[in-house]
Amino acid sequence: MSERPEPARFDAADPLGLDELLTPEDLAVRDTVRAWAADRVLPHIADWYERGELPGLRELARELGAMGALGMSLRGYGCAGATAIQYGVACLELEAADSGIRSLVSVQGSLAMYAIHRFGSEEQKERWLPGMAAGEIIGCFGLTEPDHGSDPAGMRAYARRDGSDWVLTGRKMWITNGSAADVAVVWARTDDGVRGFLTPAGRPGFSAPEIRHKWSLRASVTSELVLDEVRLPADAVLPGATGLGGPLSCLNHARYGIVWGAMGAARASFESALAYARTREQFGRPIGGFQLTQAKLADMAVELHKGILLAHHLGVRMDAGRLRPEQVSFGKLNNVREAIEICRTARTVLGANGISLEYPVMRHATNLESVLTYEGTVEMHQLVLGKALTGLDAFR
Repeated sequence: MSERPEPARFDAADPLGLDELLTPEDLAVRDTVRAWAADRVLPHIADWYERGELPGLRELARELGAMGALGMSLRGYGCAGATAIQYGVACLELEAADSGIRSLVSVQGSLAMYAIHRFGSEEQKERWLPGMAAGEIIGCFGLTEPDHGSDPAGMRAYARRDGSDWVLTGRKMWITNGSAADVAVVWARTDDGVRGFLTPAGRPGFSAPEIRHKWSLRASVTSELVLDEVRLPADAVLPGATGLGGPLSCLNHARYGIVWGAMGAARASFESALAYARTREQFGRPIGGFQLTQAKLADMAVELHKGILLAHHLGVRMDAGRLRPEQVSFGKLNNVREAIEICRTARTVLGANGISLEYPVMRHATNLESVLTYEGTVEMHQLVLGKALTGLDAFR
């Protein structure tokens, strides 16, 4: 009988050995994105956050495009054609730097580009996707309105026919990348149902004022879209989408990235707390040597790596074409909620220092308050799962 190999040495950074689930290609993607974020984001992010700005957005987008991180899981048209797992580990590393950077990538790739790739004509794909994949063209996605967030069926934006043209009127709110975007994918009611419209910036009647005074996602461009009788040609409409199924499928793709990304914010906060606990001394020894602190660290590690394992499982299902929307809701609900709790617990380990931008914890915690709400609130995902479990619809 052959001898069993010795178990690997315990790794505090990977206590469950989850790296063994990743292929060499997955690890290469992860390490590339991690190194880019360490070089281009982490040295500056506290300052950007404090100032409420994302300077050099276009330069960052071009660099992300050069890495293949924009529209990463899409195929053709200059997109990387990566696996769902590779897209996931990239989202984790980007959000470990800051949720705003991951949001830039998610909205560009999983919302705007995904909508064009799945529902656009061949001419639309050829016109927009290569430039978007390269980061030369910035996109945004207009679904949420000032009075309609969780209930997109109540949207008021309306597009009417005028000869062969469309005339689009309405307002969209909380739009990531909006003020920087070259093209907006805007969803609006028509006489034939909800349709998506490719709306270039600079059209008469189109404006995208930036939203200020945010206390979350401060290093991210967030805007309102104002559409005042914006005239668009007939070929502006996405031909493959009629009804709410179109935009909701885009949201499902973006939610998958959030399942991974939230664990990046949690990991950064946990690692900060762990390093602090090993060196911060009270009562004559490091606080990491006290039982209550160790209990906090153990609980955070358990939820962090359970969340990463859940994200990986969903990625395997996505790559196999077997991922259901309810399963994405499962992941988004659990991982964002647990990530916030990890950040809050990490803050208590750091004590008063936890509120300082010298450490990433409070920044991640406040960012995650936005992530908890966008792409479906806790309540919406609870109801999605509740309906799936009971067969009864509690939305109405």
